[in-house]
Amino acid sequence: MMPDSDAILAQFNRLMQEVLRGNMHRTTFRPWEVELLLDIEGCGLRDAARRETLRRYQRAVQRHMEKGGKSPLKLSEYLESVKAKRAARDVTTAA
Repeated sequence: MMPDSDAILAQFNRLMQEVLRGNMHRTTFRPWEVELLLDIEGCGLRDAARRETLRRYQRAVQRHMEKGGKSPLKLSEYLESVKAKRAARDVTTAA
């Protein structure tokens, strides 16, 4: 049985706290947590922007889940949507 979205959001928030603190003491992860961790690593965030980007990502996932999302967005999906919104805004301001 799949946990409900509130349980998944709580697990996601715990995972993000561990990532932001930089201390992973667990040895077991759910498959979706491993997928998110690999995605975060694959995005290659610069150290300077890493913490703030991850905090914004966490807030975006919380909003996504509150609106009925069944699972957390990947960081790469979040970054892609930010880039698309920025591009759309740039086109509007340039016109």
